[in-house]
Amino acid sequence: MTSLLARLVRPRPKADHLRVTVYTRQQCCCCHQAIALVERYRRRHKFTLNEVDIDADPALRARYDTTVPVVAVDGKVRFKGVVNPVLFERLLAGESRAR
Repeated sequence: MTSLLARLVRPRPKADHLRVTVYTRQQCCCCHQAIALVERYRRRHKFTLNEVDIDADPALRARYDTTVPVVAVDGKVRFKGVVNPVLFERLLAGESRAR
């Protein structure tokens, strides 16, 4: 098991090549929480973040109507409804190693 100190001082993976898109709705509290969580990781890992309101596009509204927030990384949907911070961190680490 890795100690807390070792985890704090180890270099963070670079994920600046990633594009994260969060599909949201205006009055959705889960969407606001997801954006806040992804934004914290964006500040740390420097990836590109796009927020898309599904109500502005009928095709997106039909596709993601009751499943928002939806988080896509480089075009691939990774989370629907809730963003798990542990899994998101692992995803960022894995994507940065694959680079």
